[in-house]
Amino acid sequence: MAIAWSEKASYVEVLSRPPSLSPPVILTQDELKKIAAYKAVEFVESGMVLGLGTGSTAKHAVDRIGELLRLGKLKNIVGIPTSKKTQEQAVSLGIPLSDLDHHSTIDLAIDGADEVDPHLNLVKGRGGSLLREKMVEGTCKKFICIVDESKLVKHLGGSGLAMPVEVVPFCWKFTANKLQNLFEDSGCVAKLRNDSKGKPFVTDNGNYIVDLYLKEDIGDLQVASDAILRIAGVVEHGMFLDMATTVIVAGELGITIKNK
Repeated sequence: MAIAWSEKASYVEVLSRPPSLSPPVILTQDELKKIAAYKAVEFVESGMVLGLGTGSTAKHAVDRIGELLRLGKLKNIVGIPTSKKTQEQAVSLGIPLSDLDHHSTIDLAIDGADEVDPHLNLVKGRGGSLLREKMVEGTCKKFICIVDESKLVKHLGGSGLAMPVEVVPFCWKFTANKLQNLFEDSGCVAKLRNDSKGKPFVTDNGNYIVDLYLKEDIGDLQVASDAILRIAGVVEHGMFLDMATTVIVAGELGITIKNK
């Protein structure tokens, strides 16, 4: 089996590479992302309302959807973008767009993730679009998450990278201190995210992001989620709990599909 944690899956399909006498080809991380994205787009059907994700992996899926529309292999697709960046990409590809006000139920959403645990819980938002992503992906009938195998973790926060929390700019230091103290037992360090110019990163919604760096497991994720959201000043966090219905993982040994 290509992915060790997939042993806990309720259903797993592994599409491995056929044996070859040729030396193995080493794929780049971006090539693996593209493989996962293209596999996810195979689930798209004409007439669907689609949630269009944000980030380097989701970009490949949006590109593919645009290509299939142009070739006439998909028709009557409506896209709901999860960021201004994705909206611009979709417009450039000729993908018709709408929003949640006009389509409160979405057939399928395709997006990447920063971390995936064995129970298909996700960390998202290192690209800064977590609020809109959660709004769109929380209302879809099916949510396919696409990743390369480097995103697999034993527990959320296990990569040692950021666990994003979107906060209002007003007294953000106060909010950041509250968040850091909340997970003090997990060795949490809370840092304001800055842009390339060293100024606070501003989301599409005009908010800031506080990144939480965790040294230990934070325990019960639902309890942690509720505690974060009870802090005044917090808008939303990047834990996507029990939302993904399918995770497609691209690795050196092939594609792994894990379903709820």
